Amino acid sequence: MYIAGFLLMLGPLVVVHELGHYLVGRWFGVGAEAFSVGFGKEIAGYTDKRGTRWKLSMLPFGGYVQFKGDMNPASMPDPDNPPPADAFQTRPLWQKALIVAAGPVTNVLVAIAIYTAFFMSFGQPLPADPNDENYIAAFAEESAAREAGLEIGDRVVAIDGEPMSAFRELQQAVMLHPSRTFAVTVERGSSQQTFDVTSRPTEIEDSFGNKAIIGRIGIETNPTETRFEPVGLSSSVGLATQETADMFRIIVLGIKQIFAGERSVQELGGPITIAKVSGERMSLGWLEFTSFAALISINLAFINLLPIPALDGGHLAFYAVEAIRRKPASPRSQELAFRTGMAIVLALMLFVTVIDIAKLPLWGG
Repeated sequence: MYIAGFLLMLGPLVVVHELGHYLVGRWFGVGAEAFSVGFGKEIAGYTDKRGTRWKLSMLPFGGYVQFKGDMNPASMPDPDNPPPADAFQTRPLWQKALIVAAGPVTNVLVAIAIYTAFFMSFGQPLPADPNDENYIAAFAEESAAREAGLEIGDRVVAIDGEPMSAFRELQQAVMLHPSRTFAVTVERGSSQQTFDVTSRPTEIEDSFGNKAIIGRIGIETNPTETRFEPVGLSSSVGLATQETADMFRIIVLGIKQIFAGERSVQELGGPITIAKVSGERMSLGWLEFTSFAALISINLAFINLLPIPALDGGHLAFYAVEAIRRKPASPRSQELAFRTGMAIVLALMLFVTVIDIAKLPLWGG
């Protein structure tokens, strides 16, 4: 299941990412020498009538499009040979930027398309009766909310000034911050009061043994019903876009918390973790698997937009500098930057892979 889930998850997402680059490049008349799913030695492939080699390579951890004029799959220009007329380097700056941005944008569009399909199929989840939501029915044995002064019967109406219409929203607002002080506003009788409540880190474990640290303030509410309101195409696209933006925000928040020491680096995951979780989600059904595919697609877009040379974001950073300076960086400086960027990417891959291996049950997790 892990192998099948990994191939069915990452393979199509890599293909659509690289197709974004390829199709926009073809739109602007750029020739492509190779389109590869995976890196390393070619396993199988064929050459089309345009001279593009379509191939499946040995290491299934990504892929690339090598346009004409590129010295290697990292799109470094060849300083020793003049580019042909249909080379990537001969195109205007804005066209090159659009070609590079097309890959991550395609991954974002895939996520929006998945979420749109979900909203159109099932509707928008809403409380059946908003007036019954967020009443405190009980406290956990160790409750930060109770210690801060909240009482049974209080109704949580806002956190840090943001209205909370459903308990699901309250949970999501708190769980992302394991150790943060929130301004929790409650209705008590006919008045509203605000209390400072500091969430506590809590380790949770799913049915597959995957562990995570979330924030909790230690309150329970009475069970309430959720209704699914039908929505049309335009509304579904809007809701899906908001969902995708929220996922981006969560990813950025998680990275910031790791750098700030609020979360362990062990929460990072690499290819092995993706394979493991893909297999687990596939065993739960196509809805869970497709939802996870949307999340991975957003992660691919985010990673590729990082301003690291050799990634799409690094190329875009160079183009931004070129637009400001009115001239490109020297070939030597670009080559050094791309080599450094490739070293950073490989080091990060090695780092997360070591973390993945260390988390395997073989080593005690």
